[in-house]
Amino acid sequence: MILGIDTSLGTAVAVVEADGLVRAEASSGNPLGHAEAIGTLLRTVLSDAAYGPIGSTAGPVPAEIAYVASGMGPGPFTGLRVGIAAARAFALGRGIPVIPVPSHDAVALALLIDQALADAPPARFAVVTDARRKEYAFTVYEGLDDDGLPVRVTQPALAPRDALDAVLAGLGAVRRDAASIPAAMLALVAARALAAGREVGSNEPLYLRAPDVTMPAGPKKVTA
Repeated sequence: MILGIDTSLGTAVAVVEADGLVRAEASSGNPLGHAEAIGTLLRTVLSDAAYGPIGSTAGPVPAEIAYVASGMGPGPFTGLRVGIAAARAFALGRGIPVIPVPSHDAVALALLIDQALADAPPARFAVVTDARRKEYAFTVYEGLDDDGLPVRVTQPALAPRDALDAVLAGLGAVRRDAASIPAAMLALVAARALAAGREVGSNEPLYLRAPDVTMPAGPKKVTA
């Protein structure tokens, strides 16, 4: 089983089996308060997962979680690092690996699965999330590869709100706004990457921008 954790938008946690069966999931849509929400959500999904897949009444205990999928953004510095720290702490405590996954990949996989189920023709689209400060973060995708993973046409990038539609038009991509990151899909991306023996993301967080608070350059001068 794989534990998925993402705090790039709200806070989302899920436990998923390798074949994509969701054992438990919980989320908070609040774009703030990640540190306050993450502990409760983890307790909820780990408890719920002990009762088996959704709609079932029995199953393996959460101790059988073998990997942690960590959403790596793009996201704001303060919120994103809460989820990454939680994922790494859980993995360290259990002695299991962390699988880094770009957060937009989770949204893209959900959209592509829906597209396949609807037997819709493949189309290039952009996953768009609110980056605040009058900017949007976006990643362009086009279809699934042979491993069932979303194909990225571009890497995550920022665009001014007023310019985004023109940027996407230039890339030939349909806009798909996302208000949350599905942790279950994040875990499924990790599961498919593991099955294919691939890495889909870097261990480095995809921060939207540098933190506002920085280390001082040196001691301040004191004058009389």
